[in-house]
Amino acid sequence: MSVRTLRKHARAIFDAALVAADPSRAVDRHLARIDFSRFKNIYVLGAGKAGASMALACERVLGRRITAGLLNVKYGHIAATNRIELNECGHPEPDEQGMEGAERIAAIAAQAQRGDLVLCLISGGASALLPLPARPVTLDEKRELTRLLLAAGADIHEMNAVRKHLSRIKGGELARLAAPARVESLLLSDVVGDNLDVIGSGPTAPDASTFADAAAALKRYGIWRRAPKAVRVRIERGLRSEIPETPKPGDAIFRCVRNTVIGSNRLALAAAAARARELGYRTLILSSEIVGETREIARMHAAILREAAHTGHPVKAPACIISGGETTVTLKGDGLGGRNQEFVLAAAIDLADLPNAVVLSAGTDGTDGPTDAAGAIADGATLARKPDARQYLDNHDSYHYFDSIGDLVKTGPTHTNVMDVRIMLIGVPQ
Repeated sequence: MSVRTLRKHARAIFDAALVAADPSRAVDRHLARIDFSRFKNIYVLGAGKAGASMALACERVLGRRITAGLLNVKYGHIAATNRIELNECGHPEPDEQGMEGAERIAAIAAQAQRGDLVLCLISGGASALLPLPARPVTLDEKRELTRLLLAAGADIHEMNAVRKHLSRIKGGELARLAAPARVESLLLSDVVGDNLDVIGSGPTAPDASTFADAAAALKRYGIWRRAPKAVRVRIERGLRSEIPETPKPGDAIFRCVRNTVIGSNRLALAAAAARARELGYRTLILSSEIVGETREIARMHAAILREAAHTGHPVKAPACIISGGETTVTLKGDGLGGRNQEFVLAAAIDLADLPNAVVLSAGTDGTDGPTDAAGAIADGATLARKPDARQYLDNHDSYHYFDSIGDLVKTGPTHTNVMDVRIMLIGVPQ
């Protein structure tokens, strides 16, 4: 197997993961299980990068039975829907368009009555795409806090614990607005462990986090004193029980709510592994729950690949090692990139001069950080082509490194999001 073949195979394996994460097919399967004849009105609401595909699937199944529908989606992630409006707005930083859409989504949910159905479609990015700040917090203040959390490297669980307690729609609040209507939420999971209260910040799920958790996250990263005053005021009021907590497990509002995970990173990895086996690789899935600092996770993956190349353990060449999850990057430089591009750059440094080795990492949503790339690809000779990789890595400038050698992975909007897929291949020496 030449490196060129390995690169081609890595992309084919990633594409198989994308097909398995297709939200349209998943929505079709799950809507077939619901009896819609008993509902007077059907409202379709939600948010996420996969919103367009999910909305189209709903329209194919329900057609004119949809009374009203509105989803917040990322700019450019749209489709030609008829009865469900797609409102384009900002991600990863929430904007005015997102807040206006969230306000309208909340209003539609509030008009639902007993005998109606609220069909909630949630996919990756929903947390940022449903910005509806609770008083006294403003959108600008919430944006400032989001930037602080992202720059500090907070994981999605910590981000959501904070956001839910600054929101009028997250953390089960959308379910509270829709009560006593029936709520069916179809969730495309982009979080490690597929926790219902974390996916999209759990707008229709009981919230396990508390104001205390939100405060602890901000203090853990040294953000508490730098956070906007209104944020601290609201959280402190919550800590004193002057503001009601988000609805918890056992709350009566959830008797008519069902949350179903219809797509996940695990399913995508399984499809990738199946494609790798078809291509002739001995295949190992490490985990779908890998978290941590990106460059450290990359070094661990590179060490496993080197071990496989040298000893045949934990899998003998030709081998495909796959993992998923969502790592974090603690920003220190002023470069451009994302966690997948940084992963590949860090791995490439440790794989320098390893023959017949390829590493690809990409986000299933087609977007890696604030860039137009899903991720990147490298091999054992990448550093020979451009040896100043360490300088780019130290400045978190992986995008410009890979752009200069044509090794960015670009998919465009995929209309799905089930976290990241990492693929490492080792071929038989020629």
